[in-house]
Amino acid sequence: MAVPKRKHSKARRDKRRSNVWKMEAPQLVRCPQCNEYKRLHRVCPNCGYYRGRQVVAVKEA
Repeated sequence: MAVPKRKHSKARRDKRRSNVWKMEAPQLVRCPQCNEYKRLHRVCPNCGYYRGRQVVAVKEA
């Protein structure tokens, strides 16, 4: 069975794992109704529209 001859350092181990934890910023697009930024494929939190239809009734302040 293959066994490592020498111990790998913690820095070498962590370099290998480093790209696992990178987070990406959510992609934002403009809502065609209210022109505010919203996340892709989600109901607009500002106006409540999704794909041209009002899905959620939004309370006005």
